[in-house]
Amino acid sequence: MPVFCSHYTLHDLGQLSQRDDLGDDTPVLRATTDARTAVYETICVPLTNNKWKARWRELCILNPNEPQDKLAEIEQRAEAWRSKPAFFRDEVTISRLDEAEYIIPLISDWLELDAADDWVRHDAEIALQQELAYASYLNTQCVILPPPSNRTQVGSYARAVNACLNSISFMELSIRVPIYDAVTVMQVPSRSPSPVPSPVEPASRFSPASVETNGSPPESNMTTWEMWDTIRTICGYHPRLTLTLDLTPPLPLSSTVLDQWQAEPVRNLWLPASTFIANAKGYPVLPKGTQSFIRDIMKLQPNVILSGTKAKKHPRGGELAYIQYVKHLEKTSPSIKAANTAGTVENFAQGYQDYLQAPLQPLMDNLQSITYQTFEQDPVKYRNYEEAIYLALKDRTQPGRVTLCVAGAGRGPLVARALKAVERAKADAFIYAVEKNPNAYVTLQERHKTEWGDEKVKLLYGDMRALEVPEQVDILISELLGSFGDNELSPECLDGAMRFLKPEGISIPASYTAYIAPLSSSRLYNETRPSKDSKSSETPYVVMLHAINILSDNGAGISGTCGPRVQECWEFEHPRKDAVLTEQGLPLTNSHNVRAAKLTFHIPHAGVLHGFGGYFEAVLYGNVGISIHPERMALISKDMLSWFPLFFPLKDPLYLPADAELTVSVWRLTDARKVWYEWYAEAFLPVPTSSVSSPIWRDALSPMSPSPDSSFLSPVASTPTIVTSPLLDVPHLTLEVPGSMSMMGDRQREGVSLVKISQTALHNPGGRSSWIGL
Repeated sequence: MPVFCSHYTLHDLGQLSQRDDLGDDTPVLRATTDARTAVYETICVPLTNNKWKARWRELCILNPNEPQDKLAEIEQRAEAWRSKPAFFRDEVTISRLDEAEYIIPLISDWLELDAADDWVRHDAEIALQQELAYASYLNTQCVILPPPSNRTQVGSYARAVNACLNSISFMELSIRVPIYDAVTVMQVPSRSPSPVPSPVEPASRFSPASVETNGSPPESNMTTWEMWDTIRTICGYHPRLTLTLDLTPPLPLSSTVLDQWQAEPVRNLWLPASTFIANAKGYPVLPKGTQSFIRDIMKLQPNVILSGTKAKKHPRGGELAYIQYVKHLEKTSPSIKAANTAGTVENFAQGYQDYLQAPLQPLMDNLQSITYQTFEQDPVKYRNYEEAIYLALKDRTQPGRVTLCVAGAGRGPLVARALKAVERAKADAFIYAVEKNPNAYVTLQERHKTEWGDEKVKLLYGDMRALEVPEQVDILISELLGSFGDNELSPECLDGAMRFLKPEGISIPASYTAYIAPLSSSRLYNETRPSKDSKSSETPYVVMLHAINILSDNGAGISGTCGPRVQECWEFEHPRKDAVLTEQGLPLTNSHNVRAAKLTFHIPHAGVLHGFGGYFEAVLYGNVGISIHPERMALISKDMLSWFPLFFPLKDPLYLPADAELTVSVWRLTDARKVWYEWYAEAFLPVPTSSVSSPIWRDALSPMSPSPDSSFLSPVASTPTIVTSPLLDVPHLTLEVPGSMSMMGDRQREGVSLVKISQTALHNPGGRSSWIGL
């Protein structure tokens, strides 16, 4: 659950020191007592005061008009401080361990780690190290750093933070970053056709007053998220570097660009009273856009820091109204409600969010009883299986007894559901139950004796790929699916079991399809990064995806060639229609189960690709199915618990600018001993072919000059010109978009080329790091 924290300024602490009703405690302890009275768990206070600011400025910001002898004396004192940085007692707000127990210190917000002046940056970094060392001395677990304010020196800011992370062993550094810069959002348009260029908005504290466009990207195009991305990248995705999201600016009602923050390590939300508005009765409430964002971000369980709530900015409710309102938003958060509701995936998966699990090896390993028991807790899967069997029985037109076979019976849940379906359909049926796990076979024998009997069920022990059944069956039932559909070797297993089936027989499932989507998740990248284990970044993991952002959308992109947000890789059908079999009914090789997919995604907003989410959808029979497709699972098999998605990690993050097009290649490969996946991605940037004389950045980051018909993608020349790129040595690597593939107007699509801007390594070649044994 999130912790609620009250922010106390230096002014607030001064007022508390003058009150007589809080005892003889220090101002910080008085603030702690005051906050707890208002139902806060902790407080957030500045670590230092204005005396420290004045001394630092005196030592480090020299006035050239001062006499030389005084300047020399100040410089000597400054050098003494630089050699041994230390505070005077009256420069800090906290001096005792008991004061620091329930606080989050704020590092001085006037420290310019990104100042234009080299010496100011140098001295600011020394002061930062001094403040962090003092906070560490007080056993503080987390401190909040001020946001970067100079875009051109974000790298310097990040380098200083990285140095601090490496010099302090345990403390978390949380950088306060505005959720977005309203000026940036207004100035950077979509690169889709626009009738007029976007208007120039007034500058903000995060944007320079004037925008230069003579050879370097305009600074205002660097969003606050991109500043954060620069910082965490330079800091090497350090696990002790987190975010304090400042929600001061009003948020739009719906903006997918804000989804970027869902995949970041958000530790705190900074929520000032000025963000609230008064409702009709005068109580403080948040604008609808901010309400929506807070409800969504609550799935990350961030702490909430409320600031300025004592200032009486709203007529009614007082200080308590703010915290009560945010707690109401927390309780009405969809993710929180789902987590607290029995039977939901979110409730079932608590503790497993973003936790990496190695996929099962069903042919090499025998599952434990506890694993079977976990899967058997899923009522949705077995309900749908029972319904599929029932419909298959009802649709039969041939008279006489129906034979069924459950291939991979486990501890018997599908056998029990098949018997229920038979009873519902009032069918004359007999079931064969096949299982290779000798331990699970003991449980099957027990259930056969006590529940089913010889008249209804016959048990068969052995591997379905080699076992013989007494007769061919009408319906073959299996539950061999993995998170990606085929990743637990369902195709290979059913290749061996299809000989059990009559020529006109039915397989349940009838087919299953694998899907993939590009993901951003700093947490999953940290968990799979190569520094931990060289194989981890080439191993697909089963993960309950939580702190992630799907980077793609359903748009066709500027080129018109992109597919939907989540795209189909391949499909397997049973029984196979093109089977080449031996006399025993088995395939000659496994080459028919090789698959490959090449997919293109539109990336509407800048983001970092950390890997891919793998999903599946299966048709059991007719219109009955099961699915973990993120956009369809709620319609097909809501709250199904048996499968979490598969995560295909990347060794290195891949930055994707807004409106990039991502081409993903995935292969399912096999040899005589194993099956494995390989994956690879390339990023392209669509540019108008008429802009070859312009710098590439201008095409990528700013609106292009409108043509006479007000469409900035309209070509000037009839023959497309090859666009060169500093990342390309060979001009023919620039891709021309065929006109027939585009959904845009003819004049527009003829003027678009895709310039390759980055690529990943080929992951898991030859199955060197991960594979599933046959």
